[in-house]
Amino acid sequence: MPRYEFRCRACGDTFEVTRPMSSASSPAACPQGHDDTVKLLSTVAVTGRVGPAGGSAPMTSSSGGGCCGGACGC
Repeated sequence: MPRYEFRCRACGDTFEVTRPMSSASSPAACPQGHDDTVKLLSTVAVTGRVGPAGGSAPMTSSSGGGCCGGACGC
């Protein structure tokens, strides 16, 4: 089940809520009981590739790497 990060506008507390994707846009009260919260944009970094046997194979790229393996030129 996905985990969503929220920040309370009243007390500034940041907290996580685990819920199904179907409830992703539902509001969440902070642990202190405040209802004025905002869902934060979480980032996920995935590196490496899974080989055919389920093992991890290193990424190889002659053009650098960057955020997308060098395709964007970064």
